[in-house]
Amino acid sequence: MIATEVSKLIDLARNRTPQGRSDLVAAIGDLIDETDRRFSAQELALMSDILKKLINDVAGPIRRSLAKKLAHSRSAPAEVIEILANDEIEIAAAILQHSEMLSDIALIDIIRKRTRSHRLAIAMRKRLSSGVCDALVEPNEPDVIKRLLKNHGAEISQATLAYLVDQSAAVDQFQEPLLRRHDLGADLAKRMYVHVSAALRDFILAHYHIDRAELDITLAQATTEALEKATSESHGDAAQALAEKLAHGNELAHDLVVQTLRRGEIPLFEAMMSQLTTLPAELACRLMYEEEADGFVIAARVAGFDRSTFTTLFLLLQHIHPRGTANDPQQLRRGLELFDRLRPGTARKVVARYKINPDFLRALRQRPKTVS
Repeated sequence: MIATEVSKLIDLARNRTPQGRSDLVAAIGDLIDETDRRFSAQELALMSDILKKLINDVAGPIRRSLAKKLAHSRSAPAEVIEILANDEIEIAAAILQHSEMLSDIALIDIIRKRTRSHRLAIAMRKRLSSGVCDALVEPNEPDVIKRLLKNHGAEISQATLAYLVDQSAAVDQFQEPLLRRHDLGADLAKRMYVHVSAALRDFILAHYHIDRAELDITLAQATTEALEKATSESHGDAAQALAEKLAHGNELAHDLVVQTLRRGEIPLFEAMMSQLTTLPAELACRLMYEEEADGFVIAARVAGFDRSTFTTLFLLLQHIHPRGTANDPQQLRRGLELFDRLRPGTARKVVARYKINPDFLRALRQRPKTVS
């Protein structure tokens, strides 16, 4: 019986008239969607092979009609479903949104290889596992993420929710969908309180068991921290500009560096060291403030400090930014020993390597005798 029906399908496939194509779609859909039919594994394999060939032979509108017919089928061959799901979005949409024949592996593969429109369709499925949700969030497409957040059948992990809560500080459209999710805990809602609108703050108070006084304190702290950060960044920019001006005018004297640190002008001191070591400010600070003294010794040698200047700066830094071994009375002695052994040329080579790989000092510590 199945052989006869397959033969009819092949005959229909040869008929290129609009009526022949309509008959082909109807025949395929009816054959697969008959709920009272039970096919053997061999019959299903044969149907799958025939259907794959037929799909490639028919035009887009025919494939779209077939996809709509099979989207709710539980007996359609999985390979055929995957072919349709990877087709153009006009054809794939129904399969991506509704077919239960698509595995998580297939969905994740489509998310990574197909278009944003495919990801939007997947985000609308009734049920989504945490692994598929993570894959949907990964491309960082706001409209896809917003649709996912509105899907309450999506099992979004707590780690991913926490990530999206942080992102919501910059992406307003995530805020309300996040707060309306049943799986968003009070701790995450509290984190959002500091950056959402007044209306959403009222929503948080109404729907989460959080003390208003506690939230107001949190908001005040966040405001203070933001102001301090803005002030610090402003000072840092001014310090960098001044240090660059001094360096270009050959006025970055070592005595001035010592005086700057002694006055506690840390941003300006760090900007000066950035200029003297030719390192970006972030890397210069990381080098100087390493837990062990090696980094500052290298920075001092590249900057051209003499032994007396190095000693003064080393001791001042211990008060301002203590290292993990600050209470070790031998720390300065070890720093001076390395300072005496380390040649400026070698220090410059170390810094050049450090620019490429900031973990280079680990190798230096393993072989201290080679640094001379």
